Order: sequence, then C-alpha cells, then structure tokens
Amino acid sequence: MNKKEVKEVFKKHDNDTGSAEFQISQLTNRIDVLTDHLRSNPGDNSSKHGMLKLVGKRSRLLNYLSKDNLSVYENILTSLGIRK
Repeated sequence: MNKKEVKEVFKKHDNDTGSAEFQISQLTNRIDVLTDHLRSNPGDNSSKHGMLKLVGKRSRLLNYLSKDNLSVYENILTSLGIRK
C-alpha cells in the first residue's frame, strides 16, 4: 500500500496523526521503504541505524496497543502482516 491508502485505512478522523494505529501503519510503511533501499545498498549504515530506531518505536507502540486494546492490536497485525 502507498502512504495515502494506509492513511485512509487506519485514521480515526480526518486530521488523525496521533493514534497508535495510524503511527504503526506509517512506521510500517517507512520500514518497508527502508528495507527495499537496504537490499540494494547493503553498506548504508546510517539508513540501517534509522530503520532499527523505527522498528524499536513500532515495537513499543505495538506493546502499548496490546495492553490497551487487544482486538485492535490483532487487527493491525493481520492487516499489516507484522509478526507472522
């Protein structure tokens, strides 16, 4: 999915940028782009470092969501294909 499709699926209202679901979807999109970049540029250590920071942030948001709302957490995992 591209950025606009992801935004439409996970936003709660028109100006939503702060909900955990929206942030997780945006981080997943950025991680996918960086993963593709790192496959073609394996020596790009600064991008690798940035991607690992994004993965950690997404992991923390997923942990929060699993404790806060389990049904939304499971929905996010299946729709984004995380933690297979």
